[in-house]
Amino acid sequence: MNPWVDWGEQIVRAVAQLLLNPLYYIGIAFIILQYRRQISLERKLFHSRLHSLIGETWRTLLWGWLAGIMASVLMLLFGVTLSLQAMLLIWGISLLLMLVRVRYFCIAYSVGIIGLLHSLALFVPSAVDWPWAGWIFATALSVNIPSLLALAAILHLTEGLLVRWQGSRMATPLFMESKRGKLVGAYHLHGFWPVPLFLLVPSETGISHLPWNPWFVEGGAAGWGMVAFPALIGFTSSTISKLPYLKARFDSTLLLGYSVLVLCAAIGSYYWEPLILAASLLTLLLHEGMIAYSNSQEETAHPLYVHDTRGLKILAVLPNSPAAESGIRAGEIIRKVNQRKVITKEGLHLAMQLNPAFCKLEIINLDGHSKFVSRAMFAGEHHQLGLILCPDDKAVYYVEQKPASIFAYFRKRDNRLRSNPSSASS
Repeated sequence: MNPWVDWGEQIVRAVAQLLLNPLYYIGIAFIILQYRRQISLERKLFHSRLHSLIGETWRTLLWGWLAGIMASVLMLLFGVTLSLQAMLLIWGISLLLMLVRVRYFCIAYSVGIIGLLHSLALFVPSAVDWPWAGWIFATALSVNIPSLLALAAILHLTEGLLVRWQGSRMATPLFMESKRGKLVGAYHLHGFWPVPLFLLVPSETGISHLPWNPWFVEGGAAGWGMVAFPALIGFTSSTISKLPYLKARFDSTLLLGYSVLVLCAAIGSYYWEPLILAASLLTLLLHEGMIAYSNSQEETAHPLYVHDTRGLKILAVLPNSPAAESGIRAGEIIRKVNQRKVITKEGLHLAMQLNPAFCKLEIINLDGHSKFVSRAMFAGEHHQLGLILCPDDKAVYYVEQKPASIFAYFRKRDNRLRSNPSSASS
């Protein structure tokens, strides 16, 4: 048979298999819950939404497919394989970890745990006969751990690229309490993508010949089949000291470095099996270390989103607003409005009322230079031109950063919101 026909048949079967897999739709449902929670928080804090639930969901699905195709090509070249039992074990562990913290849904944790179970089953062979847990150990023992580690590495490589390209898009401005007890502006960056993966499996039928030698596949095979594996990748991060795109770039660099180290560990454990235990621990601990390092950078940094003596700092700009159309950006400072210096929100409103039909602003841009923005005012437009200013002591709510389990996404009230006692007293 024509090899192109073989490949076409395998791809069509894999796509059909994916679309019938309930785990893929679980990932989509989680993303919808995530965006719904975010938009609800935006409405509570700013009485407006910065993102569209339907638009962002479709965009996320599209980027997930593009990332899945790219990752699948890399996995096909490396020869990453995965059995049905291993897929179920990965998803089972991931779903259990999600009950503790959402970020533990990351495949790094489930892969690391499976590697540890594999090593334990090697050291304690009787573990496969333990009641209730025997199937888990037997499945972990049958998994090709170097291939699984390569899967985690390639997915984090894909995630790092998605964070760099799309990470700042879903950044949410927040009011947070600093270590000194003052409210400061911040951004919460997060992104989750359902990624369809297409992996090779040895089979008696299917593709009879590959034009390359799969790396992580041991021995030959009479034929090759293709299976679809739905994965969910994503990240969460917060910053009080960086612009969203700079924070996304910083996190992306960490993820890309992590993926390279895990891939090296996968290759090493393929050639020397005793490295499996160390590689599995590295996958877990290095991921936690990456998060701890990112958090420590924020804890020691000076807050960016606070007002100063020069004027009012801009935290965010509503999309399609007069401010956005005028080229005003987050992080810039409003120095004067209608030639009157402003240092409080009340002063801003009074200055804008000096000329209800026209507004002229002097802005200090991100380079520290002044620029001037002039615009006619129209009825029905946002009373602050679509500007979200950094918080002061009169802000009604702020957000408490706390680890979230999946149950938090089903609550009607966001349990991260806290009332600002200073606003009540003022």
